Amino acid sequence: MQPSAPQYAERLTAPRSWWIIAGLLGIAGGLMLLPLGVLPMLGGLIGAGALAAAGVSAYGSQRIRVVGDALIAGDARIPVSALGEAEVLDAEEARAWRSHKADTRAHMLLRSYIPGALRVEVADPADPTPYLYLSTRDPEGLAAALAAVRAG
Repeated sequence: MQPSAPQYAERLTAPRSWWIIAGLLGIAGGLMLLPLGVLPMLGGLIGAGALAAAGVSAYGSQRIRVVGDALIAGDARIPVSALGEAEVLDAEEARAWRSHKADTRAHMLLRSYIPGALRVEVADPADPTPYLYLSTRDPEGLAAALAAVRAG
């Protein structure tokens, strides 16, 4: 049995400026080893650049998907039947929900460089998580995908 195609899929990639910073860290690694010679400088450039790029890539590899009857957000996989209403948050509301309105029990897939978010109530009484906070560039699309799965 093949898994169904995603009804919604998004990768929370890191901003371009972070890749520029990773490149600058590579240059800094090369410059630190320049007094030791050209080959150590090249090794430092490649090594520091690769480490910085791996860090940016790992941080930007989180995905949000709605596949079949499940919401997959990072490491969490939640059946849509266990979810309640979805609330689309604009930049101001998203900032409030990730700061002073936040609940420590909530599952947060948070990327502060993404202004919009979706807050989804958890309707399962056995789950202590009150809601999911998901940073997303298309909160309306994600809410529509969840509503479509709920509707059948």
